Amino acid sequence: MGHTPAVSVLLPVRDGGEYLDEALASLTGQTFEDFEVVAVDDGSVDDTLERLQAWASRDPRFVVSHQEPAGIVAALEYARGRARGRYLARMDADDVTAPERLARQFELMETDPELAACGSGIAYFPRDGLRDGTLRYEAWLNGAVTPDEIARAIFVECPLAHPTFFLRAEALTQIGGYRDLGWPEDYDLVLRLWRAGYSLGKVPDVLHHWRDRPERLSRTHPAYTPAAFLSCKVHHLRASLLPPHRAAVIWGAGPVGKTWARALQAAGSTVEAFVELDPRKIGQNIHGAPVLDTDAALERRGALHLAAVGQPGARDRIVELLEGAGHRPAEDFVPVA
Repeated sequence: MGHTPAVSVLLPVRDGGEYLDEALASLTGQTFEDFEVVAVDDGSVDDTLERLQAWASRDPRFVVSHQEPAGIVAALEYARGRARGRYLARMDADDVTAPERLARQFELMETDPELAACGSGIAYFPRDGLRDGTLRYEAWLNGAVTPDEIARAIFVECPLAHPTFFLRAEALTQIGGYRDLGWPEDYDLVLRLWRAGYSLGKVPDVLHHWRDRPERLSRTHPAYTPAAFLSCKVHHLRASLLPPHRAAVIWGAGPVGKTWARALQAAGSTVEAFVELDPRKIGQNIHGAPVLDTDAALERRGALHLAAVGQPGARDRIVELLEGAGHRPAEDFVPVA
């Protein structure tokens, strides 16, 4: 038996030949060298497999497999089955990762045994032509760093970028690995780790450069639509903070709040009330629930308060009000989007 590496980098790829060499070069340039790359070619029709095999012929740390096209979850699970490291890291075949990434994440996980997974700061590239929404998400993603910050943000959006995942292999095994349920597999995994009581962290520095291009899977696959994200959030919220006997109070009767109300009611949850600052809406009924002012809403104990507004400043103000009234984050209220 050969040396068992500390870290296994899971790299699923389909038709990634255009950027693959740049991505793999960034892995071989890591300052932390005790790793293997478990690459799975998921039915490519370009020269991806040949390129992977060429890298494997030069560097024994590369382990290459091929499967008929089955999708990213199947490829990740195949790679996980072959991985030997006690840590599992992710890498996409079109990204570039900083030389110190694995070293920094390994150090964080080794010094904090409470963490089941960590990510890192990211920067989208190329910078020219990035959409405003992409830049806002980048800033939001890089702003949630500590376990508490990540837990508070977990129902807004996935707080760890998938290609920066660095996980304890045993924790991933404990929750059953990656799943394909028609919504984002990375977000589903993060939410299951959180529900299992694990802490999630992040190296705050930008250690990963995330390539933005129109054909990214997150822009083309139905599992990553807004509706799929919402289904994932509702499922895990109802399995954790919003059990069948608990009602929801939704702060915000705009598009975000109404969308959440419809989704929760469709899933069988009760929306007890909406909360609005606009005096013209107070006293109305929306989707069968009364619209309250903030003072009345803050007196509602026992329900789960959802800060469901689109503007980050407004969301922060709602959080301040709830905390000031003694409501506990990630227990009595959560921000959502």
